[in-house]
Amino acid sequence: MTCRSAVALTVSVALLGACAQQPPNTAPTTVPALLERVMPTPVLLLGEQHDAPEHQALQRDVVLALGARGQLGALVMEMAEQGRQTTGLPADASEARVREALAWTDDAATGWPWATYGPVVMAAVRAGAPVLGGNLPRSQMRAAMGNAALEGRIGSAALQEQREGIRSGHCDLLPEGQIGPMTRIQLARDDAMARTTVAAVEKAGAGKTVVLVAGNGHVRRDLGVPLYLPKALEHRVVMAQAGGPRAATPSDAVWLTPPQPARDHCAELRQQFKR
Repeated sequence: MTCRSAVALTVSVALLGACAQQPPNTAPTTVPALLERVMPTPVLLLGEQHDAPEHQALQRDVVLALGARGQLGALVMEMAEQGRQTTGLPADASEARVREALAWTDDAATGWPWATYGPVVMAAVRAGAPVLGGNLPRSQMRAAMGNAALEGRIGSAALQEQREGIRSGHCDLLPEGQIGPMTRIQLARDDAMARTTVAAVEKAGAGKTVVLVAGNGHVRRDLGVPLYLPKALEHRVVMAQAGGPRAATPSDAVWLTPPQPARDHCAELRQQFKR
């Protein structure tokens, strides 16, 4: 057994030499080793940092591996709206037909470039598995902002952390009155992705795995989609991290990739807010 696929990862020499039998407390360095740790499972949640190309490469490789095994039940994407799907398209469908089915555009409003996520989507299509949009439709966001009942779906600690995440994620630029409504959108997104995933599992049947691709914050066991899944539904969480190991993560496995170039997110946001 070789470790050729581990060469590109920024992990220690000790880990590279151990890809055949990795201790349970180390990060997997190959897709086979990762799948050995988390499979079998009816639901596999793959978290990402959106601007890390290695994370989308992982998603593609996982989808390809599950497809080759005949285990891929469906691919659910945060990057497309709930209700959009490729169900019924042939495995040789063109990228144009797939994009049309998912209503996938590259305009600034979506923020999801096809060049980045197209390989993940097309890997599932070529494997004959449906690709399903999982995110909350824009048309439902206003209603979600006013739906206080969403806050009762999770515990107070998780709700507070979600609020702090909205506040810090917007670099303290949001008026305090917008924190609650923006948090409810985040909760509604998690709920939408969970409902889409559950429906996909029921349709896929036994022995299949539904893969959900979303940002790390959405897949966290203590904060995101897992809180909305039925307690009896087994699932595994993989969080991809750029820049090396960090503190313990609420996941079943961590995938380590090289650090990304420094970027001042808050400066960009201030420019958008014109402050």
